[in-house]
Amino acid sequence: MNVPGFDQQIGKLVSMMNYARFTTLNAVKGLTIEQLDYLQDENSNTIGSLLLHMAAVEFGFQVEIFDKRKPNDEENREWGAAYELGDRGRKEIKGNPLEYYLETLYKVRERTLRELKDLNDKWLYEERHWDGLPSNNYFIWFHVFEDEVNHRGQIRWLRRRVEENL
Repeated sequence: MNVPGFDQQIGKLVSMMNYARFTTLNAVKGLTIEQLDYLQDENSNTIGSLLLHMAAVEFGFQVEIFDKRKPNDEENREWGAAYELGDRGRKEIKGNPLEYYLETLYKVRERTLRELKDLNDKWLYEERHWDGLPSNNYFIWFHVFEDEVNHRGQIRWLRRRVEENL
């Protein structure tokens, strides 16, 4: 599907990213702070932390791809818990209303879209290395919403548990 303002292939990528986000937003609609902070067990992540993780992954790729650098110490402090999840995420990510997570997702995505508008389809196929393997920009940005779709599945599972247990 073509998206106005983007080259054809970038528009298709943006369309897929938009659809993934639309379904994520529907999966969390109406959740309370208590529901967002619900832990199924001592090793699970909360819905809130998974939402913030989605933003952190996208932010990390923005820094690496658009800024051509690794996140700095300040960015690692700000995003580390959301990126790592686990014990750190359980400790640091809680007590936030749904609007906080949605606004964070929106602000991060806003930059991605702004940057992608200035690029052309040829850029998508530029070779680069990711995790030591040959890749390209298309695959890397596909991974952003692939990660979101994966965690959205977890969110849907957790939401059912939240509704059963709270």
